[in-house]
Amino acid sequence: MTTPLEMTFLGTGTSLGVPMIGCSCDVCLSADSHNRRRRSSVYVVAGSTRLVIDTSPDFREQALTFGLRQVDAVLFTHAHADHILGLDDIRRFNTLQSAVIPVYAVSETMAEVRRVFSYIGRPVQPGLYRPQVDFRIVPVQSTFGVGEVEITALPVEHGAEHTVGFCLSYQGRRIGYFPDCHRMPEPTREALRGVSLMVLDTLRYRPHPTHLCVAESIALLQGIGAPESYLTHLCHDLDHARLARELPAGIHVAYDGLVVRV
Repeated sequence: MTTPLEMTFLGTGTSLGVPMIGCSCDVCLSADSHNRRRRSSVYVVAGSTRLVIDTSPDFREQALTFGLRQVDAVLFTHAHADHILGLDDIRRFNTLQSAVIPVYAVSETMAEVRRVFSYIGRPVQPGLYRPQVDFRIVPVQSTFGVGEVEITALPVEHGAEHTVGFCLSYQGRRIGYFPDCHRMPEPTREALRGVSLMVLDTLRYRPHPTHLCVAESIALLQGIGAPESYLTHLCHDLDHARLARELPAGIHVAYDGLVVRV
């Protein structure tokens, strides 16, 4: 029986989140809940498999808010603080599931994750409570399986960082998730042709040296041609309602708590 491939946006904000500390702009002071953005992360459900892509510093709050009770694997796009610093909270899922949880990343990202979380894997002393994870390096542009999902790590340019997005496939449906990106190489764009759903970085209206702006994201999404696409990793320059009105058909603004199914 065919079951949906489901993605929940746990967070859709940039590294500072929205509202930003100490900011009194219209978006940061907005009463519209769509303008409250935790750091970017998603939760994917495919059959009995549950995945988290990036564990933001808000991961504990995200897990509580959206009722997460199972994590079968963590995937990292890159090693910036806003994408990895919630990894320590995976230890609660170790207890809930009585299991070691695999963590997947390309080699450069994994090296930085292991440096930041150097205490993981050390001998545990009585009273200490550490995440129990299995670090697994993923070759770029290779496909690997996690439960019922096939996953391919595809490279993008995001400043000097070694960054990937992921293409997830389940029962013939495919989702592309690329939250941090300034330029997408042609082989990556070609690999994403025919995806059912595409999620892409869109920082602000003005160009940025390491992120896509609104116009760049729209052009890239139209070239990929997914039936439905969502913009994420949004800063406080972007008001949800205004941006939603401006977008072409088939391209939408993601928000925290949004659930999409394909």
